[in-house]
Amino acid sequence: MVLINEYLERLIPAEDATPEPIYRAMRYSLFAGGKRLRPILTLAATESLGENAEIALPLAAAIEMIHTYSLIHDDLPSMDNDDFRRGKPTNHRVFGEGIAILAGDALLTSAMELLVTAPYEPVVRCRLAAMLASAAGTRGMIGGQVLDIGSETKTLDRVDLEKLHAMKTAALIGFAAVGPAILLQSGEEAERALGQYGQLIGLAFQIVDDILDVEGKTEILGKTAGKDQSSHKATYPSLLGLDESKRLALDLVNTAISSVGGFDHYSYLEQLAGHILQREK
Repeated sequence: MVLINEYLERLIPAEDATPEPIYRAMRYSLFAGGKRLRPILTLAATESLGENAEIALPLAAAIEMIHTYSLIHDDLPSMDNDDFRRGKPTNHRVFGEGIAILAGDALLTSAMELLVTAPYEPVVRCRLAAMLASAAGTRGMIGGQVLDIGSETKTLDRVDLEKLHAMKTAALIGFAAVGPAILLQSGEEAERALGQYGQLIGLAFQIVDDILDVEGKTEILGKTAGKDQSSHKATYPSLLGLDESKRLALDLVNTAISSVGGFDHYSYLEQLAGHILQREK
């Protein structure tokens, strides 16, 4: 985490840089104390493939910047209307809606600029940028958010719920896992294994998130507990119950670990998958 935080610190201009409000807002959310799951996954996958993690820092940072932009926009009054994120007032509560929207936009565009100017081979940069755009766009995160908004007035079955979260949550986490295989040109087998791993732990992460909304506490989560239930959102516990949701998350993690057995030489990916089940926020 120190490695990625130091790299991000160098990327974003200081708070007093012009125009001051936008950099203050970008830095406020980017350095608000997140788990850094996605960039840590990217660095861990890079080392698991036998390369020094530092080569993947531009890729890892771009993914985290896009994730942070999505959180800023998710919290807006027109979306989830949240007052707290990572234990602090949400971006729009501090800077106003206009600057919060622009801060999210700036993080998104800065992420793509970072990736397409990274010191990688042109064909690698092109492929990474295209896949990241897909994971974050209408076939991935944004599309999942659209389905999530539409689900508030519908009763979803398990297939619909899995499709929603495969797009909204697992697509970007999946890219964080498979990106290093593309960067290092490790071959189709590695891409397939890491892509499957990322998708599976992405779904497990979402299930645990749904469980924590029921069992967690606001002061530990850093966001409002019980928000899903009060908003009548479709979740795994509401559909399957808590016990079955926990069993499903465990099954997904075990399958994910098995899928990368031949590429997880230091057990970093196994440890990361296990952490997803044990997290409290």
